[in-house]
Amino acid sequence: MTLDPFDILVFVGFIGTVVAFSMFKSRVEKTGEDYFLAGRQLAWPLIGFSLIAANISTEQFVGMNGQAAGDVGFAVASYDWLAAITLVLVAWFFLPMLLRSGVYTVPEFLEYRYNAAARAIMSFYMMVIYVAVTISAVLYSGGLTLHTLFGMNLKAGVWLIGFVAVLYTAWGGLKAVAWADLFLCSALMIGGFAVAVLGFNEVGGVDSFFQTNADKLHMALPADHSSLPWTALLFGLWIPNFYYWGFNQYIVQRALAAKSLKHGQMGVLLAAVMQVILPFIIVVPGLIAWQLYADQLKDNSDQAFPLLIKNLVPSGIRGFIFAAIAGAVISSLASMLNSASTIFTMDLYKRHINKDASQKTIVTVGRAMTVIFVVIGCLIAPRLGDPRFKGIFYYIQDFQGYVTPGVLACFIFGFFVKRAPASAAITGLLINAPVYGLLHLNPDFIANIGITGKFSWLDKFAVMSGQMAFLNKMAVTFIITIIAMIVATLIKPLKEPKKMAIQQKVDMETSKIVVWAGIIIIVVTLALYIKFW
Repeated sequence: MTLDPFDILVFVGFIGTVVAFSMFKSRVEKTGEDYFLAGRQLAWPLIGFSLIAANISTEQFVGMNGQAAGDVGFAVASYDWLAAITLVLVAWFFLPMLLRSGVYTVPEFLEYRYNAAARAIMSFYMMVIYVAVTISAVLYSGGLTLHTLFGMNLKAGVWLIGFVAVLYTAWGGLKAVAWADLFLCSALMIGGFAVAVLGFNEVGGVDSFFQTNADKLHMALPADHSSLPWTALLFGLWIPNFYYWGFNQYIVQRALAAKSLKHGQMGVLLAAVMQVILPFIIVVPGLIAWQLYADQLKDNSDQAFPLLIKNLVPSGIRGFIFAAIAGAVISSLASMLNSASTIFTMDLYKRHINKDASQKTIVTVGRAMTVIFVVIGCLIAPRLGDPRFKGIFYYIQDFQGYVTPGVLACFIFGFFVKRAPASAAITGLLINAPVYGLLHLNPDFIANIGITGKFSWLDKFAVMSGQMAFLNKMAVTFIITIIAMIVATLIKPLKEPKKMAIQQKVDMETSKIVVWAGIIIIVVTLALYIKFW
């Protein structure tokens, strides 16, 4: 596919305007709080749009459409709809505690609740996950889109995306990212809606789409489904959702930068509203692509959305769609880079390497690490096309399971068990990876290392774990982690319940609209589940 001169003008004009405007708005970031938390002055519309822009990338447009075009169908929308309910609960219960603590980062809260060791362990985990999984995956999915649409070399596409994102992120920090997100998220929603409309028109209208795809428009998949069984909706899927929206740095960082609790809560609820809408402009196109191009998607369903753009979007508006897609990649990547540099600078560098670092040094280190992380991500990204990863969306969700259940368990346990000692958190963080890794044993792995038949119990365990969906593996890991933390607490509980000191002077006044808006969002989401169950 080629872009005509008008398309190129639209694309360059839009991306150039966004980058220039965001850099202008963040031109005076001098302190660590300015650079990493936008001076704690973000208003709720910026928070809401930035949350969605940070979340949505070609990871969703490529990955979720690929899952929809594959064997998951519309059920993949649960990642968005359960996220809407999760965001409501985050706004009501978790955000007040995080804002009151005055922390820069989510790992810092673990020191606030437990000790420095818990903070350091989580910080290390987050660095690995961001660089090796999320940053690399977003770069790969963006490069794949450029390759599919325009025949651009995959590695060249990856480095191009990384360069644009690092340009304004290293310059202006979170404020630059948030202002860019306001434009990029809006373009993303409009572009996704336009592709869905064009797709409906190609398949003969909405009624024809629903009739043809009736068997794929269900949220409940069989209990033995390899990716998203209905059992995961009861428990397993909540684990990555609560971690991602409640304790994931590059998401929570926007809420931590709110000028008040009310602005933070309303921004989170705005994001929840958009999560309810997103499946109709992200997941539905994947089903349309399968209806139109099933033969071309049998070997690689991740090409569903790029094929729609290549075949359906007319010349003249491709530039805007392309800008929206590029913006999706750039906004998510920028958010991840900013948060990864925040964790390194505040949780590792300032905490353990240079405790007396000046504000100027902190900002300089943050900028330098932003560049380093994007380079590492660009080097890893091209390797993610290996079929063993089962698609980019699956890769991201599955590999985060080595961290997600343990981190979530530490926060939830710390919130509700006031006598939980630091040893409980350290135990939970350390056993997560080996337990989750053990659950990834399968008969093929046992055969490859030559011990098939030598241990009957191991053979049976490998068969069972090999048949278990990764979301159910997360659920099992979470339960085992909680049990281990209970045991650690019973062995040596705190003598007195942990009292969380108020460290941040922030307006903690909330509003009735936060309660009622949250209730409405939950009711609407449940109604959609009933409709498509």
